[in-house]
Amino acid sequence: MSFEGSKQTAPSSTPRTARAWIEPAIETLIRICGFSAIVFVVMIFFFVFSSGADFMLHRLDMRQFLTSTEWYPTSVSNKRYGTLALFVGTLSVTGLAMAVAVPFGLGAAVFLSEFTHGKTKEALKIVIEVLAAIPSVVWGFVGLVIMNPLIIRLFDAPIGINVLNGGIILGLMSVPIVVSIGEDALKAVPDSYREASLALGATRWQTAYKVLFPAARSGLLAAVLLGVGRAIGETMAVLMATGHAVQIPHGVLDSVRTLTATIAAELGETARGGDHFQALFAIGVYLFVITLIVNLTADLLVRGFRNR
Repeated sequence: MSFEGSKQTAPSSTPRTARAWIEPAIETLIRICGFSAIVFVVMIFFFVFSSGADFMLHRLDMRQFLTSTEWYPTSVSNKRYGTLALFVGTLSVTGLAMAVAVPFGLGAAVFLSEFTHGKTKEALKIVIEVLAAIPSVVWGFVGLVIMNPLIIRLFDAPIGINVLNGGIILGLMSVPIVVSIGEDALKAVPDSYREASLALGATRWQTAYKVLFPAARSGLLAAVLLGVGRAIGETMAVLMATGHAVQIPHGVLDSVRTLTATIAAELGETARGGDHFQALFAIGVYLFVITLIVNLTADLLVRGFRNR
């Protein structure tokens, strides 16, 4: 008589023991990843602020820095560090970029989410992803080599690297972000909303305009503001496409210089630790503050829409 198999092996406690330390380890790793973003932002801000703190706190006239249009950091007798023209140039290019990116981006998001299916949708998404992957310096070449002579020919402008050129280039660069986030926001709207609207006799466009847009407005607003952040922070494309002239523009055909382009163009030519060097880091702090204001405004608006 065989007794093989009559003895039952006690269940091993190894899997349970492994689970006991693996789960806390994974949870700790997730927490570290979550807090790392905050740590990195704080460290970057500390680096930028500390690099220009001595000049900002002791020698920089903050009123002149914010309200003057004169940027002459290399003057021998009278150095001036006014950023108003740079700030207005940044706003003008960003505003025109959003005028291009918002209608095209939201329109493409609605088209992808509601009017396309199958291979057409996948092909369009691939094209948009490729558009997002184009390096900014290549966009700068497009503005310099293609848009520049085109603007001169169409508008009889003396020079084609100006606000219009930079705004169109930045708008095209911001479109993929607006499309991606906007499509996700529209997809998040429950299908019951669409079905109810179509059952009441609304067309697909009426459903998108009257039902989906109000339901997804917080996500669409986030998409627009992320596009704004993309445009404000861009450097190389605007450096090559806007003309790099320190002046307040009176029209879209005027050349301008942005805050980011100023840092990119001048940082490599300054003496490390000098006033000019630290003034550029002061501009970096200025950009941090602008970005913080944009993000806080976006957060407040999104919360307001959600509370409604």
